[in-house]
Amino acid sequence: MTVEVIRARALGAVAHGFFGRRGGVSSGILSGLDMGRRGQEPTPELIENRARAIAAVLPGARLLTVYQVHSANVATVTEAYDEDARPHADALVTDRPGLALGILTADCAPVLFADAAAGVIGAAHAGWKGALGGVTDATIAAMEQLGARRERIAAAIGPCIARASYEVDDGFARAFGTHDPANERFFAPGKPGHHQFDLEAYVVHRLAAAGLTRIEALGLDTYADADRFFSFRRATHSGEPDYGRQISIIGLGG
Repeated sequence: MTVEVIRARALGAVAHGFFGRRGGVSSGILSGLDMGRRGQEPTPELIENRARAIAAVLPGARLLTVYQVHSANVATVTEAYDEDARPHADALVTDRPGLALGILTADCAPVLFADAAAGVIGAAHAGWKGALGGVTDATIAAMEQLGARRERIAAAIGPCIARASYEVDDGFARAFGTHDPANERFFAPGKPGHHQFDLEAYVVHRLAAAGLTRIEALGLDTYADADRFFSFRRATHSGEPDYGRQISIIGLGG
Protein backbone atom coordinates (compact mmCIF):
# COMPACT_ATOMS: atom_id res chain seq x y z
CA MET A 1 0.00 0.00 0.00
CA THR A 2 1.25 3.47 -0.89
CA VAL A 3 2.08 5.79 1.99
CA GLU A 4 -0.77 8.25 2.52
CA VAL A 5 0.37 11.84 2.90
CA ILE A 6 -2.16 14.41 4.13
CA ARG A 7 -1.25 18.00 3.32
CA ALA A 8 -2.64 21.34 4.45
CA ARG A 9 -3.40 24.17 2.06
CA ALA A 10 -2.38 26.71 4.70
CA LEU A 11 1.24 25.56 4.54
CA GLY A 12 1.43 26.09 0.79
CA ALA A 13 4.58 24.88 -0.92
CA VAL A 14 6.54 24.22 2.27
CA ALA A 15 7.45 20.52 2.36
CA HIS A 16 5.22 18.81 4.90
CA GLY A 17 2.92 15.90 5.53
CA PHE A 18 0.63 14.43 8.15
CA PHE A 19 0.70 10.63 8.14
CA GLY A 20 -1.55 7.91 9.48
CA ARG A 21 -1.00 4.18 9.43
CA ARG A 22 -1.37 3.53 5.71
CA GLY A 23 1.64 2.44 3.70
CA GLY A 24 4.02 1.10 6.33
CA VAL A 25 5.57 -2.30 6.99
CA SER A 26 4.82 -2.88 10.68
CA SER A 27 2.58 -5.84 11.46
CA GLY A 28 0.15 -7.10 14.08
CA ILE A 29 -1.73 -4.57 16.20
CA LEU A 30 0.81 -1.96 15.07
CA SER A 31 0.29 -2.75 11.39
CA GLY A 32 1.10 0.05 9.01
CA LEU A 33 3.32 3.11 9.29
CA ASP A 34 4.04 2.83 13.03
CA MET A 35 6.76 5.22 14.19
CA GLY A 36 7.71 3.57 17.46
CA ARG A 37 7.82 4.64 21.06
CA ARG A 38 10.17 6.37 23.50
CA GLY A 39 13.35 4.48 24.20
CA GLN A 40 12.76 1.89 21.49
CA GLU A 41 15.78 0.60 19.64
CA PRO A 42 15.30 1.10 15.89
CA THR A 43 13.99 -2.05 14.25
CA PRO A 44 14.17 -2.78 10.51
CA GLU A 45 10.43 -2.02 10.29
CA LEU A 46 10.80 1.30 12.09
CA ILE A 47 13.75 2.32 9.93
CA GLU A 48 11.81 1.49 6.78
CA ASN A 49 8.69 3.34 7.96
CA ARG A 50 10.70 6.46 8.73
CA ALA A 51 12.46 6.25 5.37
CA ARG A 52 9.12 6.07 3.58
CA ALA A 53 7.76 9.10 5.42
CA ILE A 54 10.86 11.21 4.74
CA ALA A 55 10.89 10.21 1.07
CA ALA A 56 7.27 11.32 0.76
CA VAL A 57 7.96 14.79 2.20
CA LEU A 58 11.59 15.83 1.69
CA PRO A 59 13.79 13.13 0.11
CA GLY A 60 17.30 13.08 1.52
CA ALA A 61 16.44 15.14 4.61
CA ARG A 62 17.56 14.18 8.11
CA LEU A 63 14.55 13.43 10.30
CA LEU A 64 14.74 14.88 13.81
CA THR A 65 12.30 14.20 16.62
CA VAL A 66 12.16 14.97 20.33
CA TYR A 67 11.66 12.91 23.48
CA GLN A 68 8.09 14.05 24.06
CA VAL A 69 7.07 14.73 27.67
CA HIS A 70 3.76 16.64 27.36
CA SER A 71 5.44 19.96 28.15
CA ALA A 72 5.64 23.43 26.61
CA ASN A 73 9.38 23.03 25.96
CA VAL A 74 10.70 23.90 22.51
CA ALA A 75 14.01 22.83 20.98
CA THR A 76 15.65 25.20 18.50
CA VAL A 77 17.48 22.99 16.03
CA THR A 78 20.61 24.23 14.26
CA GLU A 79 22.12 20.89 13.26
CA ALA A 80 21.27 17.21 13.12
CA TYR A 81 21.65 15.07 16.24
CA ASP A 82 21.58 11.36 17.01
CA GLU A 83 18.48 9.58 18.25
CA ASP A 84 19.91 9.15 21.74
CA ALA A 85 20.56 12.90 21.97
CA ARG A 86 16.94 13.94 21.43
CA PRO A 87 16.00 16.85 23.70
CA HIS A 88 13.17 16.42 26.18
CA ALA A 89 10.67 18.75 24.57
CA ASP A 90 7.38 18.80 22.69
CA ALA A 91 8.20 21.12 19.82
CA LEU A 92 11.04 21.91 17.43
CA VAL A 93 11.85 24.94 15.29
CA THR A 94 14.56 25.52 12.70
CA ASP A 95 15.68 27.73 9.84
CA ARG A 96 18.14 25.18 8.44
CA PRO A 97 17.52 23.47 5.09
CA GLY A 98 17.73 19.71 4.90
CA LEU A 99 16.31 19.08 8.36
CA ALA A 100 12.88 17.47 8.70
CA LEU A 101 11.10 18.11 12.00
CA GLY A 102 8.90 15.26 13.17
CA ILE A 103 6.23 14.95 15.86
CA LEU A 104 4.70 11.62 16.94
CA THR A 105 1.07 11.39 18.01
CA ALA A 106 -1.64 8.83 18.74
CA ASP A 107 -4.61 11.13 19.60
CA CYS A 108 -2.77 14.32 20.62
CA ALA A 109 -2.77 17.16 18.09
CA PRO A 110 0.22 17.58 15.78
CA VAL A 111 0.70 21.20 14.73
CA LEU A 112 2.97 22.25 11.87
CA PHE A 113 4.06 25.88 11.43
CA ALA A 114 5.73 27.82 8.63
CA ASP A 115 6.81 31.36 7.85
CA ALA A 116 7.78 30.70 4.24
CA ALA A 117 9.08 34.23 3.69
CA ALA A 118 11.53 33.95 6.59
CA GLY A 119 12.39 30.31 5.96
CA VAL A 120 11.43 29.29 9.49
CA ILE A 121 9.40 26.22 10.41
CA GLY A 122 8.13 24.50 13.51
CA ALA A 123 6.37 21.35 14.69
CA ALA A 124 4.55 20.87 17.99
CA HIS A 125 2.99 17.98 19.90
CA ALA A 126 -0.12 19.41 21.56
CA GLY A 127 -1.74 16.98 23.94
CA TRP A 128 -4.12 18.52 26.43
CA LYS A 129 -1.33 19.20 28.95
CA GLY A 130 0.95 20.82 26.41
CA ALA A 131 -1.87 22.76 24.78
CA LEU A 132 -3.04 24.14 28.11
CA GLY A 133 0.55 24.83 29.15
CA GLY A 134 1.22 26.88 26.02
CA VAL A 135 3.32 24.70 23.73
CA THR A 136 1.97 26.44 20.62
CA ASP A 137 2.66 29.89 22.08
CA ALA A 138 6.19 28.80 22.92
CA THR A 139 6.72 27.44 19.40
CA ILE A 140 5.65 30.74 17.84
CA ALA A 141 7.97 32.66 20.17
CA ALA A 142 10.90 30.38 19.29
CA MET A 143 10.19 30.86 15.58
CA GLU A 144 10.28 34.63 16.09
CA GLN A 145 13.74 34.27 17.63
CA LEU A 146 14.85 32.86 14.27
CA GLY A 147 13.35 35.75 12.31
CA ALA A 148 9.76 34.67 11.74
CA ARG A 149 6.91 37.13 12.16
CA ARG A 150 3.72 35.83 13.69
CA GLU A 151 1.51 37.72 11.27
CA ARG A 152 3.11 35.62 8.50
CA ILE A 153 3.12 32.28 10.29
CA ALA A 154 0.70 29.68 8.97
CA ALA A 155 -0.29 26.71 11.13
CA ALA A 156 -2.07 23.43 10.42
CA ILE A 157 -3.50 20.96 12.93
CA GLY A 158 -3.35 17.37 11.80
CA PRO A 159 -5.25 14.22 12.79
CA CYS A 160 -6.18 14.11 16.47
CA ILE A 161 -8.95 12.84 18.68
CA ALA A 162 -12.24 14.65 18.06
CA ARG A 163 -14.76 15.91 20.60
CA ALA A 164 -17.21 13.09 19.91
CA SER A 165 -14.49 10.59 20.88
CA TYR A 166 -12.85 12.45 23.76
CA GLU A 167 -14.71 11.88 27.02
CA VAL A 168 -13.21 13.59 30.08
CA ASP A 169 -14.29 13.98 33.69
CA ASP A 170 -15.26 16.99 35.79
CA GLY A 171 -11.73 17.45 37.13
CA PHE A 172 -10.33 17.71 33.63
CA ALA A 173 -12.91 20.35 32.68
CA ARG A 174 -12.24 22.29 35.88
CA ALA A 175 -8.53 22.52 35.07
CA PHE A 176 -9.35 24.31 31.84
CA GLY A 177 -11.96 26.49 33.52
CA THR A 178 -9.48 27.55 36.19
CA HIS A 179 -7.08 28.63 33.47
CA ASP A 180 -9.78 30.62 31.66
CA PRO A 181 -13.53 30.48 32.40
CA ALA A 182 -14.18 31.00 28.68
CA ASN A 183 -12.74 27.53 28.04
CA GLU A 184 -16.13 26.12 28.98
CA ARG A 185 -17.09 26.47 25.32
CA PHE A 186 -14.73 23.65 24.36
CA PHE A 187 -16.70 21.13 26.43
CA ALA A 188 -20.01 19.56 25.46
CA PRO A 189 -22.26 17.76 27.96
CA GLY A 190 -21.63 14.03 28.34
CA LYS A 191 -22.84 11.36 30.74
CA PRO A 192 -23.15 12.42 34.40
CA GLY A 193 -19.85 13.76 35.67
CA HIS A 194 -18.30 13.76 32.21
CA HIS A 195 -17.85 16.01 29.19
CA GLN A 196 -16.73 15.79 25.57
CA PHE A 197 -13.61 17.90 24.98
CA ASP A 198 -12.75 19.53 21.65
CA LEU A 199 -8.96 19.47 21.62
CA GLU A 200 -8.69 20.63 18.02
CA ALA A 201 -10.91 23.68 18.59
CA TYR A 202 -8.94 24.56 21.71
CA VAL A 203 -5.65 24.47 19.79
CA VAL A 204 -7.19 26.65 17.06
CA HIS A 205 -8.22 29.10 19.77
CA ARG A 206 -4.72 29.23 21.25
CA LEU A 207 -3.17 29.83 17.82
CA ALA A 208 -5.64 32.61 17.01
CA ALA A 209 -5.18 34.20 20.45
CA ALA A 210 -1.43 34.23 19.78
CA GLY A 211 -2.01 36.36 16.68
CA LEU A 212 -1.95 33.80 13.86
CA THR A 213 -4.40 34.47 11.07
CA ARG A 214 -3.74 31.50 8.76
CA ILE A 215 -4.86 28.42 10.66
CA GLU A 216 -6.13 25.19 9.15
CA ALA A 217 -7.72 22.38 11.16
CA LEU A 218 -7.99 19.16 9.16
CA GLY A 219 -10.86 17.77 11.24
CA LEU A 220 -9.64 14.15 11.16
CA ASP A 221 -10.56 11.96 14.16
CA THR A 222 -7.85 9.45 15.06
CA TYR A 223 -10.14 7.47 17.36
CA ALA A 224 -12.98 6.98 14.91
CA ASP A 225 -10.98 5.78 11.90
CA ALA A 226 -9.07 2.63 12.85
CA ASP A 227 -8.14 1.79 9.27
CA ARG A 228 -6.44 5.14 8.77
CA PHE A 229 -5.00 6.24 12.11
CA PHE A 230 -3.47 4.94 15.31
CA SER A 231 -5.21 5.90 18.57
CA PHE A 232 -4.02 5.47 22.15
CA ARG A 233 -7.53 5.76 23.55
CA ARG A 234 -9.03 3.31 21.07
CA ALA A 235 -6.29 0.78 21.83
CA THR A 236 -6.89 1.24 25.56
CA HIS A 237 -10.63 0.77 25.21
CA SER A 238 -10.00 -2.36 23.13
CA GLY A 239 -7.66 -3.81 25.74
CA GLU A 240 -4.71 -3.93 23.35
CA PRO A 241 -1.25 -4.19 24.96
CA ASP A 242 0.31 -1.47 22.80
CA TYR A 243 -0.58 1.16 20.23
CA GLY A 244 1.04 2.67 17.18
CA ARG A 245 2.21 6.23 16.70
CA GLN A 246 1.89 8.30 13.53
CA ILE A 247 4.18 11.09 12.47
CA SER A 248 3.80 14.62 11.12
CA ILE A 249 6.78 16.15 9.30
CA ILE A 250 7.79 19.57 8.02
CA GLY A 251 11.09 20.57 6.40
CA LEU A 252 12.94 23.15 4.35
CA GLY A 253 14.41 22.24 1.00
CA GLY A 254 18.07 22.92 0.36
